[in-house]
Amino acid sequence: MLTLGLFVFTLQSAPIATIRRSTAQRWESKPRAAGGAPAWQWIGPGDDSVTIDGLLMPELTGGPENLDALRDMAAAGTAWMLIAGTGESLGRWFIKSVEETRSHFAGPGLPRRIAFTLALERYWDDDPSQFGELGQSA
Repeated sequence: MLTLGLFVFTLQSAPIATIRRSTAQRWESKPRAAGGAPAWQWIGPGDDSVTIDGLLMPELTGGPENLDALRDMAAAGTAWMLIAGTGESLGRWFIKSVEETRSHFAGPGLPRRIAFTLALERYWDDDPSQFGELGQSA
């Protein structure tokens, strides 16, 4: 479905339920003389974000260790290549946040259901020192 670095979102790792993408553009308004309507000027691309929602059921899918791997990737402070399941390269993205909600506990507090949300932001800079090393995402 989707790959971030070498982390592949699959049923065995972190199955995706939904993917949302929001792409903004930056526009600046300038007032006109004599009370006319403002003039608008496009000043470049704005934020580009992807939100991934998924559901782990550790008895059937991946478990919390996969969310820990994503947290480790986020803590590296680097941007990762995001590739769609079709093979399309979506550019470099960094992990802005990883959220999880654990429920349906069994036995000694083990969750049977872990809903997660992963927030990604597009990394527009070409500074290679901020690119993630694939070995860190495996």
